[in-house]
Amino acid sequence: MRLQQHEQLFQLSFLPNAFPVNCYIVEEESELTLIDAALPYSHKAILQTAKQLQKPITRIVLTHAHEDHIGSLDSLKAALPNAKVFISERDAMLMNHDMSLLPGEPQTPIKGGVPKTLKTRPDVLLHDGDRIGSLTAVSAPGHTPGSMAFLDTRNSCLIAGDAFQTRAGLAVAGKINLLFPFPAFGTWDKQTALESARKLRSLSPSLLATGHGAMLPNPSKQMDKAIAEAKAKLER
Repeated sequence: MRLQQHEQLFQLSFLPNAFPVNCYIVEEESELTLIDAALPYSHKAILQTAKQLQKPITRIVLTHAHEDHIGSLDSLKAALPNAKVFISERDAMLMNHDMSLLPGEPQTPIKGGVPKTLKTRPDVLLHDGDRIGSLTAVSAPGHTPGSMAFLDTRNSCLIAGDAFQTRAGLAVAGKINLLFPFPAFGTWDKQTALESARKLRSLSPSLLATGHGAMLPNPSKQMDKAIAEAKAKLER
């Protein structure tokens, strides 16, 4: 595990040199918010990092319900029974392995690894604009129907889940990067993902933190380029 810090944001990266899977700890005044739960064995490093920060994890917030983002959720909930679990109301369906599509959604099959044996259920169902400590929830569907990003109101750091990837170059969800194509393979609807990428760019984040790859400071120009590339690919 590799640990990187930017202000109040800590990135925990598992398998960073081969297949990076990230989760994040957001430090508040007296508590910690965990964003995503990475891989099944990741709970040990997550709990150890919280111990080093000498603050309790009181919230576990999920960007979406793919297995590489909820992998250690059951273990974390067992170790932190008082921590509340947050996910979008839409992706809560995926936590129940409900792959059905809602009326009005693109009728494209949901892709990626969706949990089949997850025990933990959410305590709070999130909607666009909800506040979680210093974070504002931002609906960003596309990779999954209920994907969410989280903007830290203190410093405009954006934790975007898989709406973008930074591994092997910045890309919008669904745009295949040949050096690391896996987030694209797991993306549900490319057009929706592009619209969400534009929405996230409009927030003018000071830093972009994604599910796969390094944190990217001052990302606006690179986000513009990635959005243009995704748009051109869709129009071909």
